[in-house]
Amino acid sequence: MPFLLPFPMPGDEASLLRAMARPGGLTQVPSGELAYLGRAVAGLDLLGVVQLAEGANDTDGLILYEFWLAAHGVEASSCAAWFNLGVLRMKRGDAGGASEAYRTALRLKPDMVEAAINLGTALEASGQVDAALGAWRSALPPPAMRQVLHNQMGRVMEVQGRLGPAADELRSSLLIAPHQPDVQQHLVHLRQRMTAWPVTDLSVPGVTADEAAFHCGPLASLALWDDPKLQAEGAADWIARKTPPAPERLAPSFGYKHDRIRIGYLSTDFCRHAMSFLIAELLELHDRSRFEVYGYDASPEDGSDIRARVLGALDHHVPIHGLTDEAAARAMVADEIDVLIDLNGLTKGARLGILRWKPAPVMATYLGYIGPVPLPELDYILCDEITIPPELEADYAPRPLRIAGCYQANDGRKPDLPAVSRAAEGLPEGAFVFTCMSHHYKLTASMWESWCKIVASVENSVLWLVDDNPESKAALSARWAEKGLAPERLIWAARVDPDRYRARLALADLFLDTNPYNAGTIASDALRMGLPMVTLQGRAFAARMASSLLTAVGSVEGIATSPADYEAKAIAIATDPALHGKMRAHLAGGAWERTLGQAADFTQRFEAAISSVIKRP
Repeated sequence: MPFLLPFPMPGDEASLLRAMARPGGLTQVPSGELAYLGRAVAGLDLLGVVQLAEGANDTDGLILYEFWLAAHGVEASSCAAWFNLGVLRMKRGDAGGASEAYRTALRLKPDMVEAAINLGTALEASGQVDAALGAWRSALPPPAMRQVLHNQMGRVMEVQGRLGPAADELRSSLLIAPHQPDVQQHLVHLRQRMTAWPVTDLSVPGVTADEAAFHCGPLASLALWDDPKLQAEGAADWIARKTPPAPERLAPSFGYKHDRIRIGYLSTDFCRHAMSFLIAELLELHDRSRFEVYGYDASPEDGSDIRARVLGALDHHVPIHGLTDEAAARAMVADEIDVLIDLNGLTKGARLGILRWKPAPVMATYLGYIGPVPLPELDYILCDEITIPPELEADYAPRPLRIAGCYQANDGRKPDLPAVSRAAEGLPEGAFVFTCMSHHYKLTASMWESWCKIVASVENSVLWLVDDNPESKAALSARWAEKGLAPERLIWAARVDPDRYRARLALADLFLDTNPYNAGTIASDALRMGLPMVTLQGRAFAARMASSLLTAVGSVEGIATSPADYEAKAIAIATDPALHGKMRAHLAGGAWERTLGQAADFTQRFEAAISSVIKRP
């Protein structure tokens, strides 16, 4: 396609237009008149000749460009005219002439990719295949540049939610340079989100499944391994690459002398985020006679009610969005924080660089990331006896600090729930509804196999899942059909606001938890709404979260210890109305409200754990 430059034309084009309008166009113009017209063409600027040629037939366009280039062909700006001449010559079947025109365009503008591509086509047409390959190869950006472009496009597409195209771009980058840990990390997690199993099979020569797994990143590792040692090894490598040590540690190792404990919370999620919904009442109920509460806020200002509530619960709100890591750390030292609670861990947006300055004598990670955070400056990971039992303590860094009872903070305030119905949610009235509303990246091939077996074994049952993304929905639907299960037995739930999401959990009959990354906030919400659940307990913190919650509410019959046990429990509960009714009645009788929902009791237990490690001069 010719280069078009649609601008007004200077020069004497009236005679040219009349000549081209004659039958036969310029080919029928007498030689004397044609010479005059040639001088008129030479008097045009490039924009004029391009526009004139665009309105002409191909033969006249060819003549116009040859006239003009006879006068202007050595000018650097004439590359577009040479390109267009090549296009017209190629249309006439003159591959040799087209090649000559394209080469001239490239001499004038070596980075004119279109000319290199068309030159290759012309050379191929004239039988010069090797020369064509050379022309095309010259049109390619250098490998390093292509690698950068693939990474940039993959990053943007991932943010847009275009998971499949994003994965294609990242894989293209790895085909150029296979050993890019960050690219491997994003590609593995994209494959988890799309349920493209096995997620560590990147189909990149030279990249083994073990290498991809090692570089999968902290979040992906929780859904990939049920082994805290492997999670810690991968996290340590990630931290070493991402966050170098600070030049010094700022806080005095012996602590401060204060009448009240100054507790600081550091987060990028003081907004409409699951962490804020869990922790809001803890912040409100801290014993102000013993604690002074600081919030170091690097969160987006989303205008949400929960953000306003969290900030309102702080004694001191300290925005640190615009501060460097060092400046934020020094602000904490100036406030003489006794214990700093990091609420991000290794999740998106975490400000680990602040922690590396050791801005408080005691620092702990809590709630945001449910796994090892082997940052040398951290002292503790807050947990409980079930999530990190004593026999597994040696596998964790930092050192476990146990909260008596369940580790998870919860908001005991009664939510304002809308009315919901099975009919409105597209659920069959008389069916037994299995559900899981967790993100699909937590789902594994073995867990999916168990779910299919469970549904197949329970007559008149359906599986109700969140519609997480188009790629995973298509993949899971296809696998469902491969198992011979009717499509109407797999039902998709649209994403909704938090209150409706909680309300509709009560419409299901049994929550099927994921492993090795259990549901956390969602599990607590399900139990609160009276929905029984079955979980498969593992070794890692993330694989024991739901067990801690079920133990707290007194529903331990839902805790399985093997895939076969998990399947058997789910089937037994679904096929035994008395057992299912008993579990329902227990939860409906206020089990959550008396236990996990007792925020004041949790706050006291949390404060006791914190108080036990405070340093004083």
